[in-house]
Amino acid sequence: MNQMITILGPTTSGKTTLAAALAADIGGEIISADSRQVYRRMDIGTGKDLEDYQVGDKQISYHLIDICEPGTRYNLFRYQEDFARVYDDIITRGNIPVLCGGTGLYLEAVLGAYSLSPVPQNETLRKELQGMSLEQLSVMLEELKRQNGDKMHNTTDVDTAQRAIRAIEIETYKLKHPAEEREFPSIQSTIFGVNIDRDERRKRISHRLQQRLEHGMVEEVRQLIDSGVEPPNLIYYGLEYKYVTEYVIGTISYEEMFNRLEIAIHQFAKRQMTWFRGMECRGFKIHWIDASLPLPDKIMLIKQVAQLP
Repeated sequence: MNQMITILGPTTSGKTTLAAALAADIGGEIISADSRQVYRRMDIGTGKDLEDYQVGDKQISYHLIDICEPGTRYNLFRYQEDFARVYDDIITRGNIPVLCGGTGLYLEAVLGAYSLSPVPQNETLRKELQGMSLEQLSVMLEELKRQNGDKMHNTTDVDTAQRAIRAIEIETYKLKHPAEEREFPSIQSTIFGVNIDRDERRKRISHRLQQRLEHGMVEEVRQLIDSGVEPPNLIYYGLEYKYVTEYVIGTISYEEMFNRLEIAIHQFAKRQMTWFRGMECRGFKIHWIDASLPLPDKIMLIKQVAQLP
């Protein structure tokens, strides 16, 4: 039977380092489940940390990173398609897929084999929603999700008004087109979650934000804008790209950018954990691993639980 290992966790939990080390040990390949790392040249702000995929003298193969251009709209439907293609390729070559990421919606859509349909843009609806606050849009989205009986209440990535409007667009379409779905194959996976102490997580987030700013995150955003990516399209991606872009175009000060971004990332990590706990309530078995354990111990634990040689 084909087997996949899934490693999930909040930002700064060390899940990528763990996934790469595990892949090096078992002959695996990484499939990313990160909604922002799909974009090229958005490296520092998304925390790609591609050096993590070099484990000793082994270069670990990774997939669904750097697959589309900044400014475009990658979505869940496309992610399922891309995941299925990559997963089949890895299995065909006799390797073990290691799904790794923190975007709960992407993870659950794959692990739950949810059926989705491509949703076109609704310009009339978009005009009606323009000018509404994120809070107002979130209330509207929650009600639409309730009407649709949607299992995936996405609070992880709907952190800008533009993203909320797109989510409302999708849910509105589903109300009128409930049968237009495509089947997604069921994939067996043993799921592991990296559980990091809240205070340690907050400390790591603040430290990493400072590091990213020192290593050129502002310059990265400037280069993206100079290359022709419109600021509203960067703001759409939320978190680092939202606040750094607002600073670059002069909407907010550096200090305000840092403080607001730090708070937003802390809130984002909390929402990630809420999502993962919700997955458990929805029937997904997650084997939690203490982030403070030494890396070899984590790998040994995963191999024991997943019954890997």
